[in-house]
Amino acid sequence: MTDTATASAAAPAADDGATNFIPGSRKAGVTFLPEPEARPRHYTVISVDDHLVEPAHLFDGRLPKKFQAVAPRVLETELGQQMWCYEDRLIANFSVNAIVGRPIEEGSFDASRFDEMRRGCWDIDARVHDMDTNGVAASLNFPSGLSGFAGVRYSFAKDPAYGLATMRAYNDWHLQEWAGTHPDRIIACQVTWLRDPEIAAAEIRKNAELGFTAVTFPDNPERLGLPSLHTRHWDPFVAACAETDTVICIHVGSNGRLMGAASDAPLDATTVLFPVNSIVTAVDWLFSLTPVRFPDIKIVLSEGGIGWVPMLMDRLDFCIKDNHAGYVDTWRGVDISPSDLLRRNFYFNSIEDPAGFSLRHRIGIENIMVESDYPHPDSTWPDTQLVLHRQFHDLPRDEVDAITYKNAERVFRHPLPAGLISPAQTDARNGAA
Repeated sequence: MTDTATASAAAPAADDGATNFIPGSRKAGVTFLPEPEARPRHYTVISVDDHLVEPAHLFDGRLPKKFQAVAPRVLETELGQQMWCYEDRLIANFSVNAIVGRPIEEGSFDASRFDEMRRGCWDIDARVHDMDTNGVAASLNFPSGLSGFAGVRYSFAKDPAYGLATMRAYNDWHLQEWAGTHPDRIIACQVTWLRDPEIAAAEIRKNAELGFTAVTFPDNPERLGLPSLHTRHWDPFVAACAETDTVICIHVGSNGRLMGAASDAPLDATTVLFPVNSIVTAVDWLFSLTPVRFPDIKIVLSEGGIGWVPMLMDRLDFCIKDNHAGYVDTWRGVDISPSDLLRRNFYFNSIEDPAGFSLRHRIGIENIMVESDYPHPDSTWPDTQLVLHRQFHDLPRDEVDAITYKNAERVFRHPLPAGLISPAQTDARNGAA
């Protein structure tokens, strides 16, 4: 619930986990664009990268008794903002991260109120309505500002017991309310415990029994002050994911930072470089040999696009062939090449990649999925169908079906009921011409 008390000057300091955030005056008002009509459905679409904004009631009744009085809650500030209070910190929901349905130029790093967001950002019934408008059959949702894209906030709580309890509360809410209200429409994706990979492994196994098929994990643990993948520290967690067929979803910037250009380069330069973050993540996982030790793991890279994948495959093959920089030393005794490993264990998500889709056979059609990134600035909502149709209208239908939904059905073990398959694709499933 929203705390009616006002956060005063003595309240916790504002914090966003990564950016130097200074609360500013609340804007006089926001602009909501006209309600869009439902878009024509050219394809069945499973978006494997969307986001939710944690609702104000998320922790109500979900914490052990000893923590109920200090449960995370939403406060009203003296400036008319709404901010999460977590331990001794105030955490903003940035308007730029919940901008769908509003003019993009209104997005900022000011704290946004819930009534300044489109309701589908934080209300599951409204979200399903927005999915219907957009022609999205099912969706996987990463958390937002309170949790961080990989649930980092909980793992770095000052009181580890409190952090673990709030992490479990988030997962309970996500499974029971967010995914549980419309189970055909939402792929259940958990956050995990980053302080201890053995506890993380136990959580993965427990949550797999409950119905989770995915987990979000930071794109570079070392940047959080945690051991890198190369230390084998994370092997218990990865082993549990492999054992339970839990997909490891890695979102660009989920460690709280993005690789960018010069320190004084504009923000949009960093946005252009999102694919670079995915390249670094893929190479880190490859050269840690984690997928060699755990050949059954599935790693999904979100919001990095796909155009870079053929380039990386070529570069990997070139370096192995000519033994540049000692690559052969890393791979001595390994019976699979890094480029083949990339095709075997990794999956890549696209918002809009005309050049990348022209190289889809090099990447592997079975390795590509799509995303709408609701409710972020990159989102194609409410026109995801139109954006995909521009890229896919002249491609073979079986290839399009694989990319838009069948790969996601298989990878996340989330078969769609017949009612969510578009008519043309239903005919194809039934063998009609």
